Amino acid sequence: MSTDSRGLLIVFSGPSGSGKGTVLSELLAMRDDTVISVSVTTRAPRPGDVEGVHYFFRTHEQVEEMIKNDELLEYASYNGNYYGTPRAAVEQQLNDGKNVILEIEVQGAEKVMAKVPDHVSVFLAVPSMEELERRLRTRGTETEESVCNRMHAAEEELKHIDSYQHVVLNDDVKTAAARINALIEAEKHNHKNGGN
Repeated sequence: MSTDSRGLLIVFSGPSGSGKGTVLSELLAMRDDTVISVSVTTRAPRPGDVEGVHYFFRTHEQVEEMIKNDELLEYASYNGNYYGTPRAAVEQQLNDGKNVILEIEVQGAEKVMAKVPDHVSVFLAVPSMEELERRLRTRGTETEESVCNRMHAAEEELKHIDSYQHVVLNDDVKTAAARINALIEAEKHNHKNGGN
């Protein structure tokens, strides 16, 4: 298939509280050629979870088999459960001309960037650590310990910001989504013309 009709693989990260989900919702409303990758997980479905929409639900044995067969672009284990990005589903969507966004944490992102040279990477940044803390606290869902843990994790993630090709500031959701939309357009143009 020619490269100009193939979608872009977009690796997207940012600290917890940076507004990734909100910005991506805004971006997806602007683009009908862009989807978010669905992860594989071994955790039990929660009420409202839909197979193939929210996650692909698999057993530990099934995921370990996928790992062994290199069927995951990246995976991690949290609280005794695996989470990973299934290579075949991503490839299928890229070949169908869809841009596929992998919303993943920094360690997983770096694995994908190493494994798939032809990607676009975006780190969603916040105006300041104070603003990040304010956003986490105004969620109303975080304990003091959780806020501290997330702030510490954000400081660690920021050390990897140079691994990303693009850093987009989320000072305003619509503006941040528009910036990413413009990046996608520029990268698609680049790929069409043989650039990387």
